[in-house]
Amino acid sequence: MWNYKKYNYIILTGFALILYFLFAYLLERTSFYKLLFLWISLFSCSYYLYRSRITDFSFLVYISILFRFIFLFSDPNLSQDFYRFIWDGRMLLEGYNPYLSLPETFIEQRNYPINQAVELYNGMGAMNGSHYTNYPPINQLCFFIASLIANNSIIGSVIVMRLIIILADIGILFYGKKLLEKLQLPASNIFLYLLNPFVIIELTGNLHFEPVMLFFLVWGLYKLNQKNWVLAGVLFAVSISVKLIPLLFLPIFYQLFIKKEETIFKGLKKLIGFYLVIFVTICLLFLPFFSSTFISNYSKSVGLWFKNFEFNASIYYLAREIGYLFRGYNEIAIIGKIMPALTIVFLSLISFYKKNNSMKQIITSMLFGLSFYYFTTTTMHPWYLSTLIILAVFTKYRFPIIWSLVVILSYQAYANTPWKENLWFITLEYLIVYGFLIYEVFIKNKPTQKLSGKNCYEKEKESGLFNHNSNI
Repeated sequence: MWNYKKYNYIILTGFALILYFLFAYLLERTSFYKLLFLWISLFSCSYYLYRSRITDFSFLVYISILFRFIFLFSDPNLSQDFYRFIWDGRMLLEGYNPYLSLPETFIEQRNYPINQAVELYNGMGAMNGSHYTNYPPINQLCFFIASLIANNSIIGSVIVMRLIIILADIGILFYGKKLLEKLQLPASNIFLYLLNPFVIIELTGNLHFEPVMLFFLVWGLYKLNQKNWVLAGVLFAVSISVKLIPLLFLPIFYQLFIKKEETIFKGLKKLIGFYLVIFVTICLLFLPFFSSTFISNYSKSVGLWFKNFEFNASIYYLAREIGYLFRGYNEIAIIGKIMPALTIVFLSLISFYKKNNSMKQIITSMLFGLSFYYFTTTTMHPWYLSTLIILAVFTKYRFPIIWSLVVILSYQAYANTPWKENLWFITLEYLIVYGFLIYEVFIKNKPTQKLSGKNCYEKEKESGLFNHNSNI
């Protein structure tokens, strides 16, 4: 007998493959409405495939990986950062410390220290080439591997870096599934990350190395859940050495050590040991690049994100408008310092005053701590959302999934020449995100009377977007 449902899955998978191909090879980011059409269509396909084949774990694994390989031979079309990645990797290959020099200095002096130097500089753009690199050492190692294998070919380097990212996502699948099972959550939750078109396009397609960072972060959480805090510390340090963002999570682990031990002294001893493992490992990883000039250049580069850059912000844009009203000019130099301070206060509150003595509670605090930072930051590039998405996999909250859908509105800025944000699109994006967040926190997931039997089962079935079998 003909299985029409299976036929529909094949057709839908084939349609998604065509859409990903069009996205990878025939789209420019200036074509915003084509971008929007492909984006919404891919989310619709993924939603239907997830809902219909949620019990077919192997099928979802295969298509998740297959969708990523569609991008293998394409140039990233939504970001030009990969040119700087290749530049840094080739500088390392030639024996230069990439943290100590500016690409524009070499170009202005007509001194070309690496292969295809002019092409890489033109690709990364003058703004990128005029700043010191801010990519930590494990990220630099990925760039170096790409240059080692494909030193004379930009597309060759792109392929190598893309394979590294795909392998990292497979690692996330492996340890993410194991952690979900340990937390007694549906293993299919992992596809909220793996099958998400945002993740496939922004990370695999556009070569952002968040998957490498998230692989070590998820692995570290899994080991911490097993109470192997020494290995967990090493893994967290490696994660931080890909992207600095996991540094924000460190205070949240306080209660896990203090409350789980027989005495406060014993818990505090382990906590200090955990932090020392992280600190020493990070120092060892940065050591080959260390110098006084490195510290100065790196701090300047990181500081730019708080004092100079603006993109797709929410609360900061409101504060900026208030500043215009009272002062008549952009107060980013002041506001950019206040926002991180607010994040530190918020992280301190949820670290010490919110209950965080189980892995589920800790990951939920990580989710909201990082969300607060992103809501207040001056610069919110779309690919930053990937960390929120993987954390949401282990919680009952799905607002990061909604955000990953509507964040595409921020790309309308690139449809303008010169580049310019349309604040109406940004407003629409955040109205949807905040609206769904408020719904989840105060309506959908608010505490209710304890249910039992069939009613409890039915309530659990409804929990979570895309997740009608969830028992969160």
